[in-house]
Amino acid sequence: QVQLVESGGGLVQAGGSLRLSCAASGRTLSTYPMGWFRQPPGKDREFVAAISWTGSSTYYADSVKGRFTISRDNAKNTVYLQMNSLKREDTAVYYCAAYGRLRYSAYLPSLPDEYDYWGQGTQVTVSS
Repeated sequence: QVQLVESGGGLVQAGGSLRLSCAASGRTLSTYPMGWFRQPPGKDREFVAAISWTGSSTYYADSVKGRFTISRDNAKNTVYLQMNSLKREDTAVYYCAAYGRLRYSAYLPSLPDEYDYWGQGTQVTVSS
């Protein structure tokens, strides 16, 4: 059984920064692509970023490109999302997810249905 636990969310002023972490347990996910999604209030879950199993390839939604950085530490079985220059529209519950169906894959999924494991989410609120 895989468990993903996000942390690092909170309340921040517009223009500020936060760093989210996603720790995996129960199974090593170091050989699988990982992703971050978010769900703003009253909206559907949307893709934020994905990272290959090596960490050498990344993919971002246009709305966060240049402001957010996804990274991973496979030795710690942890994925991170560094969020800079935060805007009010970044307010959402942020989820990490693991693409667990194919090891060593270079594919970077961007659809929620492509991911197999999900964390419980962490709230990020950006105030003006």
